[in-house]
Amino acid sequence: MSLKQWLSSDGSLRRFTGPLTSLLNRTEVPMLGQVPVGQAPDAVVDTVCGFCSTGCSLRVHMRHGKAVNLSPTEGYPVNLGMACPKGWEALTPLRAPDRGTQPLIRRERHLPLSATDWEEAIGCFIEKARAIREAHGPEAFAFLGTGQMFTEEMALLGAVFKFGMGFLHGDSNTRQCMATSHFAYKESFGFDAPPFTYEDFEQSDVLIFVGANPCIAHPIMWQRVLLNPHSPWIAVIDPRRTETAAAASAHFAIEPKSDLTFLYGLAHELLRLDAVDSSFVNAHTEGFEEFVAHLKDYPVERAAVASGIPVESIRELAARIAVGKRVSFWWTMGVNQGYEAVRTAQAIINLALMTGNIGRPGTGANSITGQCNAMGSRLFANTSGLLGGRDFSNDAHRKQVAEILGLDADQIPEEKSLEYDRILRGIEEGKIRGLWVIATNPMHSWIGRGDLAKVLQKLDFLVVQDMYGSTETAVHADLFLPAAGWGEKEGTFINSERRIGYAAKVCDAPGEALPDFEIFRRIGAAWGCGDWLNRWQTPWHVFEVLQELAAGQPCDFSGIASYSQIVESGGVQWPYRVGGEDEGRHRRLFEHGVFYRASGKALFKFEPPRVNPEPTDGQYPFVLLTGRGSSAEWHTGTRTSKSAVLRLLAPSSNRVELHPRDAEQLGLCQGSRVRVLSRRGFMEARVVLEAGVGRGRVFVPMHDGAVNRLTLPAFDPYSRQPSYKACAVRLEPILKNIDPR
Repeated sequence: MSLKQWLSSDGSLRRFTGPLTSLLNRTEVPMLGQVPVGQAPDAVVDTVCGFCSTGCSLRVHMRHGKAVNLSPTEGYPVNLGMACPKGWEALTPLRAPDRGTQPLIRRERHLPLSATDWEEAIGCFIEKARAIREAHGPEAFAFLGTGQMFTEEMALLGAVFKFGMGFLHGDSNTRQCMATSHFAYKESFGFDAPPFTYEDFEQSDVLIFVGANPCIAHPIMWQRVLLNPHSPWIAVIDPRRTETAAAASAHFAIEPKSDLTFLYGLAHELLRLDAVDSSFVNAHTEGFEEFVAHLKDYPVERAAVASGIPVESIRELAARIAVGKRVSFWWTMGVNQGYEAVRTAQAIINLALMTGNIGRPGTGANSITGQCNAMGSRLFANTSGLLGGRDFSNDAHRKQVAEILGLDADQIPEEKSLEYDRILRGIEEGKIRGLWVIATNPMHSWIGRGDLAKVLQKLDFLVVQDMYGSTETAVHADLFLPAAGWGEKEGTFINSERRIGYAAKVCDAPGEALPDFEIFRRIGAAWGCGDWLNRWQTPWHVFEVLQELAAGQPCDFSGIASYSQIVESGGVQWPYRVGGEDEGRHRRLFEHGVFYRASGKALFKFEPPRVNPEPTDGQYPFVLLTGRGSSAEWHTGTRTSKSAVLRLLAPSSNRVELHPRDAEQLGLCQGSRVRVLSRRGFMEARVVLEAGVGRGRVFVPMHDGAVNRLTLPAFDPYSRQPSYKACAVRLEPILKNIDPR
């Protein structure tokens, strides 16, 4: 079987349960290890994948103490013995030749980075950070973290930075993927609480995917859909005919960013069909009467005009929802990454609430998380929320955290951090003078990032902590700290269904690279953070601290006795309180209709749609859509690009998908080279003719390093999540090698 045959005709991943070695030995692709086929490993170690939020378990095969291969773990309740290409290749990026192996320092601004040791590196960090604090105050040094770190590492970073060093502002690249769902859930349910379990994929009779392409973005979740025995009716609401849309029962190719009006029109039609579960709404929700009044302005005809979907099609969708016994609603970045994203997510939540499709098997308003530990970041990174889902502005919450950690309450800030975009604005305005970037690459991933290099040059001190010193951001650093990667350290992730999974250390980091946990501890100790840090000696010690912080919270997992229990249990979904041994491997929230708001009821939230911040016009007539390109690619490609296997599987990211009729009008054909231009910048790409993108739209995979020269830096007003998914562009054939600006 060739590597291209990993993909089924519908774009999903075929199921493989045999060792990857035997598959790859037929392809002449070099392997990480040189273990002959058929030889048993010395030992196996179960771990959880460190790419996406699915949280698959992988079994790492060891020989002579070295990790040489892996295969999916049979029977694990998440992936059931399956893995996507990224999981199969998870070990390969660890052996990349551009791994950071020693600290690097820039001794003068005009000089290149040069090698140093950890003592000087930590000393430099402390000296520069203290100088910035003394000269400019606690708001002048910030960090940007990641949803790729372990929960224990995130919590240690947030505690050291805010409670120990006394700085105020830090955010995470989780802001780019999950801030919308965090805010929407908290406002509607009272806590950031994805209610579902993956079994719901298999138990629904109607599944509605909004701005979600699990065939590509979460292929193992799509495999769970394919295991559904109920012959479900599947609808995809998405401007583009994605791989998931092609495999669905129905595709509603709405106009880009018409989601909110479309969803309100759908709710209006459900009212007309008398599809409201009145007993559930009356007993378990608030604000429904106001929502009904709001919907009077959104008849199905208005939704049809805004979305481009015929009235009859919207009515069919509403009818399918109305007669469904177990309807589940799912969304990802097509919703979250928008300029009115929170209200769009809440429009989906409202559909589930009004029809009573929540708390039962096969139902739910279900946000699929992006990164492997974005859920951990949302709860424990200590950025937008205080540890354990608390609020910085709540005196009682601050006092509670202080007592648990052995701190004075005044060591805990009274306000949450600035958000990612406002941190960067603070740098531009000269208010933030130092920045610590950890396991993320904003020079590639940040929206409208054309001028970001100039912004970073305004810093007095830029620290980059990463596995690789070669990223677009790392090359600008004044100090580079080499970090261990997944597989070279231990800790826990929290996946999309709230399942805590354990990731094991299976090999050593190269050279002098250290786990992020150890780097944070060394910095905290060198700063003199105090006796409270003594409790945070190892990841397990921090896990125990987090159990205390989570106890009594909706995310309580105080019943977990050890990391071994997590592995043996097939992961543990929160809540899992003391005495929760009999609660089962698959659990959903709100089974009794009790939510986390003070009233115990869920809240209907809504408001009129906002004006598109950048509509198309005569000069920029196309809408740019961005998204994941293939199941073999991950975000900026920092890790996946290291694998020959994944590079072979992935189509070229340097492409722009264009409808054939639009191409004909522009005089373009398959393979034509074009410039894609927005008001902010341009990129060059190869034309791929694709009718599924729709007329007047183009699609570029987000993995291309140039795509965020184009995107518009607009933000949802509540979550501050960037609106990556729609802006105005034009296409020009490349005739001369000139800068079109």
